[in-house]
Amino acid sequence: MAQARRDYYEVLGVGRNATAEEMKRAYRRLAMQYHPDRNPDDPSAEVRFKEIGEAYAVLSDPERRQRYDTCGHADGGQPLGADFGFQSAFDLFDMFFGGGARRPQTGPQHGADLRMPLAIDFEEAIRGVTRRVEVTRPAQCPVCDGTGAAPGSHPRRCPQCEGSGQVRQVRQTFLGQMVNVQPCGRCRGRGEVVDTPCNGCHGRGLVEETRSVEVHIPAGVDSEMQVRVPGEGAAGERGGPPGDLYLALTVRPHSVLQRRGLTLIYECPVSIAQAALGDAITVPTVDGPRPITVRPGTQFGDRIRIPGLGAPDPRTGRRGDQVVIVRVVVPSHLTEAQRNGLRELFPPDGQPHPVRRGFLGNLKDAIGL
Repeated sequence: MAQARRDYYEVLGVGRNATAEEMKRAYRRLAMQYHPDRNPDDPSAEVRFKEIGEAYAVLSDPERRQRYDTCGHADGGQPLGADFGFQSAFDLFDMFFGGGARRPQTGPQHGADLRMPLAIDFEEAIRGVTRRVEVTRPAQCPVCDGTGAAPGSHPRRCPQCEGSGQVRQVRQTFLGQMVNVQPCGRCRGRGEVVDTPCNGCHGRGLVEETRSVEVHIPAGVDSEMQVRVPGEGAAGERGGPPGDLYLALTVRPHSVLQRRGLTLIYECPVSIAQAALGDAITVPTVDGPRPITVRPGTQFGDRIRIPGLGAPDPRTGRRGDQVVIVRVVVPSHLTEAQRNGLRELFPPDGQPHPVRRGFLGNLKDAIGL
């Protein structure tokens, strides 16, 4: 079953008494919003773009608008594509925006950005590190200096488009004169043709090269972050500036430390005696071993915070904290004397003994610290 076509006034978002100027403004806004070049990942945008062009083509013509108001889609609502093809939606756009909807680019072109993965250690992510990476990328051909022409020759202006890189077809329609702009087939939109191609790059002007690039990774980065290296991407065509290099980071896990944002976490095993009586112990941090105090009566899951020993913020440099989570280790192998001692200290009574940590402890549990 065919899908019902929407009311043209609804498509443009105007009332049935809208003036020609109001419809023109609505078309301009919607055509810019839904142009396929602005929505490359949305296939529905092209359908919407065509629908907008069809609606405006009908409502902007007084005679067709009158027929549409009387008969609806049965008469005045003949699809735009039925007159001169889907490309006409772009022709209509070109008429409003000066033929720039799909204008080919000529002259120097900016190089493409490159993206490559980079794995670093946990400590390198916290402190920052300088690395050398090997980047394979398009570079300007050294034989022809990027012109694409063999030494001793030069590119010449394309005779078909006269150097503009585009050709225009003008035709008469019910809307008046329409201009269709397309890339030149002779020079493929470059505006120049090469009669004698360079042997080094076969006329492209670019060759593949592998280059060693020194990269500074700022302190505090984490997995899934990217580091931008300006100017180390692909070379631009016809002498254009190069693109940028983006390093997609993966941080290798630490043997005992974990990271949550700017907070570093260490799960510290202590004995029953240390938890009950208290102790001074040393724990690992990214800045080396640090002493902490386990207070008497410490419970399983209690947190001990070490200020300023977490991960730094890559933008501000401010460091977070390290949190030590106490894990009381219950021995699995006891001597008979040890068992008797525990029975004397903690005689079994067949009842559970919940730990009451109070409001502050419950709040820490709730926020995960």
